[in-house]
Amino acid sequence: MTDHHHDEHRHHPAQVQEHGEHGEHGHGHGADGHHHGVSRDADRRWLTVALGLIAAYMIGEVVVGLLARSLALLSDAAHMLTDAGAIVLALIAMRLAARPPRGGYTFGLKRAEILSAQANGITMLILGAVLAVEAVRRLVEPPQVAGLPVLVTAVAGIGVNFAAVWALSRANRTSLNIEGAFQHILNDLFAFVATAAAGLVMILTGFTRADAIATLLVVALMVRAGLRLVRASGRIFLEAAPSGIDPPALGARLAGVRDVVEVHDLHVWQITSGEPALSAHVLVAEGRDCHAVRAAIEGLLRLEYRITHSTLQVDHAGAGRMASREDPHCADSHGESYRPAEPVTPAQ
Repeated sequence: MTDHHHDEHRHHPAQVQEHGEHGEHGHGHGADGHHHGVSRDADRRWLTVALGLIAAYMIGEVVVGLLARSLALLSDAAHMLTDAGAIVLALIAMRLAARPPRGGYTFGLKRAEILSAQANGITMLILGAVLAVEAVRRLVEPPQVAGLPVLVTAVAGIGVNFAAVWALSRANRTSLNIEGAFQHILNDLFAFVATAAAGLVMILTGFTRADAIATLLVVALMVRAGLRLVRASGRIFLEAAPSGIDPPALGARLAGVRDVVEVHDLHVWQITSGEPALSAHVLVAEGRDCHAVRAAIEGLLRLEYRITHSTLQVDHAGAGRMASREDPHCADSHGESYRPAEPVTPAQ
């Protein structure tokens, strides 16, 4: 028989426990699980500083790039436009994500940040493809490019991007949005170094194809950053396990908790960047304390895996049966079942 608990709900800052008619369901929420030492207001402030630097310089770079007929400068400006777009989307998404859950959105709009990160990654890939085609065309038929304006503008860009990178490094980079914007601007800093080198080469040697070669380097950086963002955001949308957590190893670890007979229906995913969540059905040996087992598992998840949002269905295992096969709550159990290395004997 499944063990039933009808205790009163008990609330304290670190944890909420709920007990229903189908067993014990523990919902653990760490008090500091979603705080990373940098406030949302501070994040917005640093993002706004970086946006102002990028936008002001981008406008100037477009003007100089058109006058100098430099594709490298225009491609850098396009890259900076995606950086500015990433920051704007991040600011909008942060406001949406901060709204409390309501209606059918039981997690709120936390994944708005992931949507903006994915949109920004896709935009970078498309823009990179367009610039690559134009760069190849210029390699075949190189136009005349003024090297001095390219060099001066790129050197100024190195300073502006260094300041923007510093500003974003002060924000909370555990957010996929903020980390994405940071990586974009960092890549842009590297791109300006390449553009400055191209300008110097054109001044010293007259080799105008250096402009197109620098553009291809910028494209490579854009594609690399875009693919990283699309892959990371896609993993969150597909409910993949957070990076660094191996679900089979986690299941075996939970099954090794004292008095646990079996763990199944184990799911671990991310609600949004830096907010992992877990649910599982845990069977406890007959006569053993379900409350103690649930508390032990939640403590393990919090300390060893930094998972503070967990939903555990904890039941007593029926004598001589595997609940994952016969329990009506697990008629369609998902994934593997995990059992301890040594069988647990029921309490006498």
